[in-house]
Amino acid sequence: MEHVTRIVIIGGGPGGYEAALVGAQLGAEVTVVDCDGLGGASVLTDCVPSKTLIATAEVMTTFDSSHEELGIIVADDTPHIDTPARIVGVDLGKVNRRVKRLALAQSHDITASVTRAGGRVMRGRGRLEPAQAPDGSRRVVVTAIDGSSETLTADAVLIATGAHPREIPDALPDGERILNWKQVYDLEELPEELIVVGSGVTGAEFAGAYQALGSTVTLVSSRDRVLPGEDPDAAAVLEDVFRRRGMNVMARSRAQSAKRVGDRVEVTLSDGRVITGTHCLMAVGSIPNTADMGLDEAGVRLKESGHIWTDGVSRTTAPGVYAAGDCTGVLALASVAAMQGRIAMYHFLGSAVAPLDLKTVSANVFTDPEIATVGYSQADMDGGLIDARVVKLPLLRNPRAKMQGIRDGFVKIFCRPGTGIVVGGVVVSPRASELIHPISIAVDNNMTVEQIANTFTVYPSLSGSIAETARQLHARKTQREA
Repeated sequence: MEHVTRIVIIGGGPGGYEAALVGAQLGAEVTVVDCDGLGGASVLTDCVPSKTLIATAEVMTTFDSSHEELGIIVADDTPHIDTPARIVGVDLGKVNRRVKRLALAQSHDITASVTRAGGRVMRGRGRLEPAQAPDGSRRVVVTAIDGSSETLTADAVLIATGAHPREIPDALPDGERILNWKQVYDLEELPEELIVVGSGVTGAEFAGAYQALGSTVTLVSSRDRVLPGEDPDAAAVLEDVFRRRGMNVMARSRAQSAKRVGDRVEVTLSDGRVITGTHCLMAVGSIPNTADMGLDEAGVRLKESGHIWTDGVSRTTAPGVYAAGDCTGVLALASVAAMQGRIAMYHFLGSAVAPLDLKTVSANVFTDPEIATVGYSQADMDGGLIDARVVKLPLLRNPRAKMQGIRDGFVKIFCRPGTGIVVGGVVVSPRASELIHPISIAVDNNMTVEQIANTFTVYPSLSGSIAETARQLHARKTQREA
């Protein structure tokens, strides 16, 4: 009887469920062990919910910021008052109920897809047994929700357990006034005054969304600027937009504690200042879900941060054990987790596979405007990691942007000085997540700025700025050669 390869996947997020689909399609016997529902944090409490909330905020921002310029008249508008009343409101309870409904539906769809492909889904928590069996297989002990346990035998195990919100000991969330990014979807009323602690991607996205929904927002940033890990020009545009829209951005301000005082929250900064609001959202990073899984005992090397060390094809230091997603700390993106999971399956099941290449990963910050990036960055250039030429073209010059009332944003492209090969790019604009794709294709396929410049674009369109930026880069290259 032919042996069927047995694969156990612990964790049902993008890294886990995408690996399950690939494994099942390649003929393996796949079991996914998950305690919360397939989709993981990305679908249930993070990416899908937050972007659904942001979609509502985006509609409100677009209307609030451009309806007068575009000539739209609203019956309830009150131009005779010095400070007109807000003409668009939001029912946050209704928004959050929609958020949860869509997240749950997406999770059910993923479960159905895995089951249809032939995979088995188990509700419970998985723990790796320390020793490998003589035949090289691994054993995973699954503790079900009801307390019962079952031992699974696997030829390969994939750890894809994700991460959870990091907490400050003196600012523990209570789920009512002090919240983490998993708890905001339980709110029924819009926070009147929201303090957001943390100016990374999560903090910036929620700060911008709640400000658009109508909250008065204070963003506490321990760094010199918001989004310290992003392109500095892009971060400067976003911070300027935040301030213009009335957000209080507090730079170089580290939160030390947060406590409830009646129906308000007091946040104490490390320099002794105290700021108050009706609610506080803690967005201070995440912790990998790698504790109490028997990983260390099984020979899986953990980094000091608790993340799992992996190589380019998702292998850990333990034979037959792979890892994918946020628990590896490689890059906290659903797309990267999914690719890590797929690569693990292709590698173990003997298919041809290329190692993970982070320089072809496109990413997006879902603020307004959005910030999309791919390839090498401005920091790589400034740090001497790569020699590249750059052109940045403001969207203000774009005819379609003028028609739509878009004032903020730009397209920036990096290319190699000799060949003109595109090695990176940044787009700051509405729907930048869609506009980055042609630059991603160029980076992934080693295309040149000349090729982008000579490709037809629709007139008028925002994508015309991508071709125009490439034309300017190509012209400068040609002038230098002459």
